Amino acid sequence: MKQILDVACGGKMFYFNKQDERVLFCDKRKIKTNLCDGREYEVNPDIVADFTNLPFADNSFKLVVFDPSHLVHNADTEITGWQQIKYGALQGDWKTELRKGFTECFRVLEPSGVLIFKWNETDIKVSEILKLTDQKPVFGHKSGKLNKTHWICFMKGETQE
Repeated sequence: MKQILDVACGGKMFYFNKQDERVLFCDKRKIKTNLCDGREYEVNPDIVADFTNLPFADNSFKLVVFDPSHLVHNADTEITGWQQIKYGALQGDWKTELRKGFTECFRVLEPSGVLIFKWNETDIKVSEILKLTDQKPVFGHKSGKLNKTHWICFMKGETQE
């Protein structure tokens, strides 16, 4: 079994190797489309799975990557904007969805395993997101032109379930 799990891989944009054999890529979407500028865009995970209900045993991975959708889509309509197609969108009760996502990520993570969490503050502040888990981050880093993208590292405790 692979040692790294990406639970919301999207287009695998930050990977050096989009077919890295060490990573099991998951996403709830599988799409192939063209963006507004004509570029082809594809979400092609190894496994189609929702990060709120992962099909893996407890304590299965040494490293989990959690880069969920960060854009809020308030309507019940189909998502058509290029950013929301590319990055996905939070719909409905996003707090419950992200809370379940954190719970699942820590469930499948081995004791002393590492969770890398990425969040962009376009619509929601990272301080609001960190309230959705009882786990405490070890460190983080802001990046991007406006310092709105946060990379945050967590480590699962030895005895946590």
